[in-house]
Amino acid sequence: MNTDVPTGTPARIPTPEPGDPRLARLALNQRTTASWTLPEAVRGCADAGIGTIGVWREPLAETGVQAAARMIGDAGLRVSSLCRGGFFTSGDWLGENIAALDEAAALDCPTLVLVPGGLPEGSRDLNGARQRVAEAIAELVPHARARGVRLAIEPMHPIFAADRGVISTLAHALDLAEQHPPEVVGVVVDTFHLWWEPGVLAQIARAGERIACYQVSDWITPLPPDALLGRGVVGDGHIDFTALTRAVVAAGYRGPVEVEVFNAELWAAPGAQVLATCARRHAELIAPHLPKGRST
Repeated sequence: MNTDVPTGTPARIPTPEPGDPRLARLALNQRTTASWTLPEAVRGCADAGIGTIGVWREPLAETGVQAAARMIGDAGLRVSSLCRGGFFTSGDWLGENIAALDEAAALDCPTLVLVPGGLPEGSRDLNGARQRVAEAIAELVPHARARGVRLAIEPMHPIFAADRGVISTLAHALDLAEQHPPEVVGVVVDTFHLWWEPGVLAQIARAGERIACYQVSDWITPLPPDALLGRGVVGDGHIDFTALTRAVVAAGYRGPVEVEVFNAELWAAPGAQVLATCARRHAELIAPHLPKGRST
């Protein structure tokens, strides 16, 4: 029986059962099941045999940091990343990022994902915004080091440069990260944002130990009117996950593979059904290219 969410691609393998070794590296980024609260996402992961979750700050605030930390620990889960810090070109960015670092530390989460932010309101100064990102990361480094949390710069597809991410390539993100120790500042390799980048495989090799997070979703066409919601489940679009996953592994990355899908149709589907689809696609298209064993 096909129990895929309505993505247009039929199920090709059975849903892996809890304990299936192919699920050892899979992590659910909470935004993939946006209809779930954090407690529901934790229960869903535990029931599906997925041992790692990427947490978002807004649902974390609804639950409470200390309560969430106990709940996640009691369920036997680990936190792969906290989304998100950054947005350095607007608002009280410093206070918000220090608060995010405190939350990550309380969750025993190794990585705070930094979405750089777009242009300041009314500005057309792209170079100035990019310089501001470099300065802000440098200002955050001592705070991150003190808490034992790594800052992970997430380059974003250039379609989002104006409003969400003025750092558009892995090469540029590495230029910024390499100004700081690798244990304090790394990068996110997100397939949706980077699959198009010329020379991306060479940049992944360059990243090496700086890869703090590997996030997967597919590029589907046509894009919806809100391009932010244009991600597909792995296998539904145009991305070569074999090449990208092998490159990340060759670079030395041994952490979780976070499935992070922004898609209104997916969000409207039952969370357990979404998670089952993601598990099948991971087992079929990602896991065969990963070293055996649990993520580190």
